[in-house]
Amino acid sequence: MDPQSGRVHAMVGGFSFDQSEFNRATQAMRQPGSTFKVIVYAAALDSGYTPSSLILDAPLSIDQGPEQAPWSRGNHNGRYDGPSTLRRGLERSKTVMTVRLTRDIGMPLVSDYARHLGAQDDLPPLLAMALGAGETTVLRMTTAYAMFVNGGRYIRPTLIDHIQDRHGKTIFRHDRRACTGCSAPSWRNQGAPRLVGDTEQVIDPLTAYQVTSLLEGVVERTLPRVFSGFDRPIAGKTGTTGTTNDAKDLWFVGSTPELAVGVFLGYDRPRSLGKSAYGSGHAAPIVRAFLEQALASKPRTAFRVPAGIKFVPVDPYTGERGAPGARSILEAFKPGTEPPDAEPPAVADGAPADIPAREAYAPPGSTYFR
Repeated sequence: MDPQSGRVHAMVGGFSFDQSEFNRATQAMRQPGSTFKVIVYAAALDSGYTPSSLILDAPLSIDQGPEQAPWSRGNHNGRYDGPSTLRRGLERSKTVMTVRLTRDIGMPLVSDYARHLGAQDDLPPLLAMALGAGETTVLRMTTAYAMFVNGGRYIRPTLIDHIQDRHGKTIFRHDRRACTGCSAPSWRNQGAPRLVGDTEQVIDPLTAYQVTSLLEGVVERTLPRVFSGFDRPIAGKTGTTGTTNDAKDLWFVGSTPELAVGVFLGYDRPRSLGKSAYGSGHAAPIVRAFLEQALASKPRTAFRVPAGIKFVPVDPYTGERGAPGARSILEAFKPGTEPPDAEPPAVADGAPADIPAREAYAPPGSTYFR
């Protein structure tokens, strides 16, 4: 779809309409898995976190109350890096970091963001929902990702631009913007007509760009083989649901400045896609192949950077300000949130500096962050 207008340019809902009229792009309710994590990170960036904030990446066990077993979560690969930046948490799709973030900002806030972005309605306040355990459609997730690219403006996906009656009168128009000056009877040296937008600002434009920047890092640093040689900016996230050896849903949702694209693979009756099935190895290559064809004749453009964003060289491992170089990356910050020139790592609640070797790691309700 066009991320600026919501116009759907192409949709595939199945192999054959004769065999099945069920549209899997708009009707199939599936678990989005890790593609949902981006909504958690967007809510966190609006709640005082920055891309270089430190979150503890360590095993997590949560007390669920009397006579109930603790709810334990771990990363899919069993690896933990201790305090890690928000960026690395999303780029590496760290499960326990996402849960810790959600506990800190609150699942009700995450549910609100999912609803405002159109991804899901009325998510229950359960931490598992932050990991993509709820259900949604490909169209809804693609629309949510498009709103990050267009500066956080709400869009309604549509396949119809306008409808006219037999007399040529427009009786439906998807674009509801008013055009100031379009009905002038003649030209009298007036300025060009101006379209007045009427769309809701769902999230802060600066937050929307920070999310886009994080998703660019996902593609650059975790999908280099898939998008090697793809000479266009692209921001996206993979998702795989099921158990470690029993993937049932494979996703990639992402966007270039021109097009937002979502791909889902799975059976109508969910069953294993194989032990080696991942969104990165199956869904992402489909997106690349499609974009190469769809954008072949279009000029290369860049993601729009809103006024106010400040780029600062940052060490992606420590979150501290760094000198420009091979290890540093240019991170996007809101005004006044960039890391200082020199400051030792800090954590909340007076936690000791050697937290990688400790735990309780965090008592219920607390999160280490910078």
